[in-house]
Amino acid sequence: MIRLKEAFERFDAYNKNAPEIIIYESEQYPSEYFYAVKLYEWVIKLNPDASEALLLASRSQHIGRWEIARNTYPEGRIGYLKWRSDLSRFHAEKSGEIMRSVGYDQEMIERVGEIIRKQKLKTDPDVQTIENALCLVFLQYQFDELIEKLSEEKMIDILKKTWAKMSDPGRDAALVLEYSNAGKELINKALL
Repeated sequence: MIRLKEAFERFDAYNKNAPEIIIYESEQYPSEYFYAVKLYEWVIKLNPDASEALLLASRSQHIGRWEIARNTYPEGRIGYLKWRSDLSRFHAEKSGEIMRSVGYDQEMIERVGEIIRKQKLKTDPDVQTIENALCLVFLQYQFDELIEKLSEEKMIDILKKTWAKMSDPGRDAALVLEYSNAGKELINKALL
């Protein structure tokens, strides 16, 4: 567990370099650090017996996300998908570098990389747990902000896609989250 703690400390130190700041309950946090901690917390709630690989992946899922800007890729779906694909590889590589520096072996580094890249979604329980947790972090901490930026039609589409990515444990957790009135209305429309 000493190695896990050291990896977390290094992941967190790296993510504290994120230039974007989140204000939550009157406290300021570097965005990627905040989301990594919240993702980890959701993974623990969804799977209290989470594997070490899943815990490592949860804390480094989007490590250094700010380093590959979306605006460096073409507009549209193809550019977006390429950006996401490149990001997932980058996150897995960066996580692996840090894990290697604290003494993890190649087998564990590869397993964490599989989870970060979300390989075998729907068939690998650890990958599905991370996907559920990612969706829950979005719904709990980013959903309302996005409502202000996008049309109702686009938000309903996003909610339907989010719901489709989750398995029953994620959906059950999503249904008991507290939402704004606008959020509740959109969820009701999306899930009818």
